[in-house]
Amino acid sequence: MHELAVTESILNITLRHAETHHAIKVTDIYLVIGQWSTIIDDSIQFHWDILAENTIAQNAKLHFERIPVELFCLDCSNTYAPTDEELVCPNCGSVRIKVIKGDEFNIDAIEIET
Repeated sequence: MHELAVTESILNITLRHAETHHAIKVTDIYLVIGQWSTIIDDSIQFHWDILAENTIAQNAKLHFERIPVELFCLDCSNTYAPTDEELVCPNCGSVRIKVIKGDEFNIDAIEIET
């Protein structure tokens, strides 16, 4: 259910951006979402269709880019993609890891008509 609040934030940011640039219409919004993010694309789209109604962002196309997970071993400095079964470093077996990519969520671009 947190997708509702997330979608409201996306809409607010989009409308502020559009207003700043004197837009008459928002056409596309590009979202970057890490694979480990709990955001569900279909849920964002569902809420968007409802929340954006009767705004200049109505019918804007949402584009979802999923970023794969990449981890960094704090013991041996190895960078790797984890498997579904194993998160430990394949180089040294350490569990002291840091997420480098894969947990982000942001708006990459907003396209408008002026």
